[in-house]
Amino acid sequence: MFNGYKCFDKGLINRYGIKYEVGKLYHCDGQITFGNDGNGFHVCKRLEDTLRYFDAMNKEIDIAKVKCYGKYEEYEDDYNGYYDMFAYEYMEIEKVLTREEIIDYGLKLYEFRAKRFISLYKLTPEEIILFKEKYQNNIDILNTIAYYKEDNKDIYNHYIKSKKL
Repeated sequence: MFNGYKCFDKGLINRYGIKYEVGKLYHCDGQITFGNDGNGFHVCKRLEDTLRYFDAMNKEIDIAKVKCYGKYEEYEDDYNGYYDMFAYEYMEIEKVLTREEIIDYGLKLYEFRAKRFISLYKLTPEEIILFKEKYQNNIDILNTIAYYKEDNKDIYNHYIKSKKL
């Protein structure tokens, strides 16, 4: 059994328009393969990695905790730093996470994962303050917030110049 996360459009609808329900066990027939043309239930070990596949900056999504079983294929993208992504034969949706649970998850991440979360998930102004307070001593995360959440596109130019001095 594998415990992980899966993203959906709001209402637990996948990118192909199929609606899912909490507590149901789903099965995928055929050979299990990962990818856009793959076959199987695509899930990730880490919540923030699911955001790679859905535009959580511009539309409402659901993120669910899932359990998966059966045959699977693992996918890792060394170039972009994505690991522990899978396509599974069986999937059960345990629960849809609340926004508070998602934000709490993001606030517990270490730097690399926090930066990925911040860059891919739309935060409210109040949530941005929470992240700034939590990571107040981490210039890389503060720069990520400035760039992705406050539209300060010059932040990295200033940062790079200061590193050269």
